[in-house]
Formats: sequence, structure tokens, C-alpha cells
Amino acid sequence: MNTVIVIGGGASGMMAAITSAREGARVIVLEHNERVGKKILSTGNGRCNFTNIVQEPIFYHSDNILFPWTAVKAYGAQQTIAFFTELGIYSKNKNGYLYPYSEQAAAVLDVLRMELERLGVEIHCQEHVARIAKNAGGFKIVSNYKGDNKGTKHTYKCDAVILASGSKAAPVTGSDGSGYCLAKECGHSMIAVHPALTQLRCREGFFKSLSGVRIGGKVSLIVDGRIEAEDTGEIQMTNYGISGIPVFQVSRFASKAVYEKKPVKAVLDFMPDFSEGQFKDYLINRVNIRPERPMDSFFTGLFHKKIATLFLKLAGIKGSRAAKSLTQDEVDALVCAVKRFTTEVENTNSYEQAQVCAGGVDTREINVKTMESLVMPGLFFAGEIMDVDGQCGGYNLQWAWTSGYLAGREAAIHR
Repeated sequence: MNTVIVIGGGASGMMAAITSAREGARVIVLEHNERVGKKILSTGNGRCNFTNIVQEPIFYHSDNILFPWTAVKAYGAQQTIAFFTELGIYSKNKNGYLYPYSEQAAAVLDVLRMELERLGVEIHCQEHVARIAKNAGGFKIVSNYKGDNKGTKHTYKCDAVILASGSKAAPVTGSDGSGYCLAKECGHSMIAVHPALTQLRCREGFFKSLSGVRIGGKVSLIVDGRIEAEDTGEIQMTNYGISGIPVFQVSRFASKAVYEKKPVKAVLDFMPDFSEGQFKDYLINRVNIRPERPMDSFFTGLFHKKIATLFLKLAGIKGSRAAKSLTQDEVDALVCAVKRFTTEVENTNSYEQAQVCAGGVDTREINVKTMESLVMPGLFFAGEIMDVDGQCGGYNLQWAWTSGYLAGREAAIHR
């Protein structure tokens, strides 16, 4: 019987541990938090969007572009749904986003913990792994135990190791990036790590006046003068810039570009269902219907007053003027303000606000079929520690289940 040690008791680590135990291995989980699965409780705003039935390569990102999708094809959404159904989770489908029927993230964590217990998996919490050493008999893991405040050293021996210690995102959940150091000490290369699925911080001072405004629109991220990424949905204005799911979806590209010191802009289209010509016609028709209406109420019923006021300011139009006084150039300026609202991106929010990270262990050094290291045989990877990040919508958890399953299966039978 193989002994498998899983470093990290998050989503991918628990999946790896369950899979290895089901394959007949003795499994030990080393978790540096006081309990496993802490980050799961915050996913999906506490509801745990655990996968998505719409699966395409574009939903996963990596410098090694084919790596994540090749793995997801081997263990994808349907296998994940079957896995959780067996554990007792009946899923609720919201436009492809799957949640537990109770919409409680705790339910997902509970069934995983119950399965770990049923399989006899040993869980050792408050263990901070300091070293992974390879020897002729397998591996020796040295850990600093934090439970007694003395830093007592513990040593574990095993046949295979699964490194599933997460990234640097959301450190309040225990993600501290320590696994990156372990991977490098084992000979692995790293792709530069940046915050992803987070807000964008913008240069313009007018955002303070827009704080709290929510508005539908399309976000186009412009890096070095070309469109790098786009997404559509509800945009949230903050006192420092922009937020909301479409902003999160493009943030990984902004984060990387800022790191590389490239110029980054976000162009917001607040009427994406209209072409510029159609929107101009719509505005002219709006003028013709109420020609005497003052411009400070011209957009009432269309846009929030705070952002409508800014549109007028950007177009150089006084609010006291009557709509009928607009010139063709001023109508064009309004069209530009609404459909080509441009802001300079200075940075993203930090790891504290990020849901995941872009970058991590270079997947060119990992076997995509097994998640085994090509540098150190017997070492496997699972989850966010690798250079794979998904979009919002259950894709990062799907990556956790996919990579955890593949690593767990292969580690259990490693010779």
C-alpha cells in the first residue's frame, strides 16, 4: 500500500486525498490552517458555484495554453457532478452555473470532510511544511507544527507527495504562497504570479463621484494599443476604479500588463446592444420627443444620475441647457462618452482582494495526464499552485476537482 501525503487541505487537496484513498493508498493531509477547506466557504459568495456545465478552452488560462483544457477533457463537469451527487449534493443549475441545492458552501465542505473521514484519511492541521526531501525510499516531509506555539518539528515519510497548497490569493483564508517556495526547492520553474479575478484601479479622479453605481456594459481591456480581453455584464463603480464580474474576467490580463510596465486602458461601452450609429439615432429621437427637457434630466430612466452627470461633463454640455439646443458635434460627444468611456488602468487590487492568481508552477514541467512532476518523479501538483486560472463561474473549482482527481489517482499507484 502506497502512502501519499497531500500538502494543503483546500478543494484540490481534499479531492486528491479522496481519490488516492479510494485507490487504496494510505493518505495523510497536512494543512496549515486550523481546519481544512476554509476557502471553499467563501466561494460563490458563500453558495459555492462548484462547476459549470458550459465548458470551453477559453474559460481556462495558462502560459502553456493547451494544458488546462487537456486535463479538463479527462475529468470535467459531468464527472464532477457525478462525484458530488454520490456524496449527497443535489445541484441547482443557474444558467449553467451549478450550486448545491441548499446554496450553502458549507454543504460542499461537509460532504468532502465526511468522505475523508469515511475513507480513513488522516488530517493533520496547523502543520506548515518546511521541506520536501526525495530519497531512495520515497519522500521525507519536514513540518513545523503551529498548534503548540513552539514550532515543534514533525517528520513524515511517504511514497508520493501531492503539492496542493494553493496560491497567494485571499490570504485571509490561509493562502500564503508558501507552496511556490517548496516547488522551486524541488527544482521547478515559476511563471510570474499576479492577482486575478479582482478589481481594477484607475487613474481618473472622477471615480469618487461614481462610487456605488452599478451599470450594465461591455469592458474592453486595451494593452499596448490592442484589445487583450473583453467581457459584458454588470459593471460596478468604486471610489478607485471599476469592479464587477466582467472586470474580474479581464483583470488577469491587466495584472500581467501592469507587471510588464505596459500601458493599460479600459474602454467601457454602456450601451453595448447599440452600434454607435444606432445610439446616435436613439439620442436624436430622445431629443425630438422631449425637446424642452433640460440636459440634467435628459438621461433619466436610462442611466444613474451620477454617471449621467459625468457623461454631460465629458461631452462639455451644461445641465441647464434644453435638449433641442444640442449640436451634431455635441450629440457625437455624448455617443463617445457613453460608448467609448475610456479610463487609464494603474493597477489591480492586491492579493487580499483577488479570488485567484495568474501564474504559478510552470506546467511545461508537469505531465498533463497525471499531474506528476517531470523534474522530480513522485511529486504531483493539484489546484491553484500551478500556472492555471479560470474565469468566474465555477471554472477555478473545476480545475481543483480535475487536477486533484488526476494527481490523486496517479499518486496512489506511483512506483
